[in-house]
Amino acid sequence: MRRSATATILTLLLMAGCGGLGSSAVVDGAGPDELLKLRAGPGLGFRVVLGLPDGTRLIRRDCVTEIGQLWCRVSLAQSPGITGYVAEDYLALP
Repeated sequence: MRRSATATILTLLLMAGCGGLGSSAVVDGAGPDELLKLRAGPGLGFRVVLGLPDGTRLIRRDCVTEIGQLWCRVSLAQSPGITGYVAEDYLALP
């Protein structure tokens, strides 16, 4: 029972930290001459949908861990129909 409760608490904390309900975020850390790749799925093996410059406003949804990397499903704040996944390392609060 104790293991189950611990797993549940950790899951809830992870979901809260990733803005499971949708929270504002901006691209940060791609670099002045680089673009963050918005991918079709959570990992480097998925096709690139488009490149996002630093400062791009996003709506962050749920996050998943794939091969030790946290990937968040996002949509563009200005065009919510455009969605994909980005590495969480490149997201910051607006």
